[in-house]
Amino acid sequence: MLYNIVHIIHLYSVFIYGGFLFVDIFFLSKMKQSLSEEEHKLAREAIMKHVRRVVPYALLVAVASGMYMFTQVFAEISEDGLSRFQIILSLKAFLGIWLGFRGINQKFFGIQPWVFKHHLFPFSLVVIIIFLSQAMYF
Repeated sequence: MLYNIVHIIHLYSVFIYGGFLFVDIFFLSKMKQSLSEEEHKLAREAIMKHVRRVVPYALLVAVASGMYMFTQVFAEISEDGLSRFQIILSLKAFLGIWLGFRGINQKFFGIQPWVFKHHLFPFSLVVIIIFLSQAMYF
C-alpha cells in the first residue's frame, strides 16, 4: 500500500517537473517571437516567479520517491549478475539522481550548471527515463 502511494506521488511530481520543461522548451521560449525584449523579460519573470515555488520541490519529491521505489523493486543480485531489469533500473536511477543533484545545486546553493544551461538537456533525460521505464518490463 505504501509503495502505491509513493508511486502515485512520484508520477505527479514527475508530471509537474517534466511538464514545466516541456512548456518552457516548446512555448515559453517562443514568446520572443511575438513579444518585445522587455515584454518577454517581464512575462517570463512573472511565470518563473511561480514556477520557482513548485517545480524544484517537485523534482526533489520525484527523486526521493524514486529512490524509495528503487529500494523496493531492485531485488537481490543473482549469481549470474544483474538482470536486464536491474541494469535499466540502475541507469534510470543514475539519470534521476543526476537531475536531482543538479536541481539541489541550483535551488539551494545557487550553483548554475556549467554546461547544458538550457532546459532541453534535462527534458531529454526525462524522456529517456520514461522510455527506460517502459523498456524495463520487456
